Amino acid sequence: MSKAKLKIKKGDKVVVLTGRDKGATGEVTQVMPSDNRVLVSGVNMVTKHKKPTQFAAGGVEKIEAPIHASNVALIDPKSEKATRVGYKIDKDGNKTRIARSSGQAID
Repeated sequence: MSKAKLKIKKGDKVVVLTGRDKGATGEVTQVMPSDNRVLVSGVNMVTKHKKPTQFAAGGVEKIEAPIHASNVALIDPKSEKATRVGYKIDKDGNKTRIARSSGQAID
């Protein structure tokens, strides 16, 4: 699988568009461009059974699983709704990400 150019970066606020967690929002904690997936805090929680080790007790844990990047959208900083991402290049040649719906720059 080829490495895709993702428009979503670590630290972005996103909303889930489809699936079990549709409508849930969270912050991107990890981006996996080789798999075209992102890890969003508090979204796509799965149950993991851990064996006890010398250092940690075993048991059942809830962890976040990666979600496909096409199933999340960036949140517009102005309207707090899902938006597409675009790019704008200024006179100096600096490239900044913008929200398509409002045209506002994304930090």
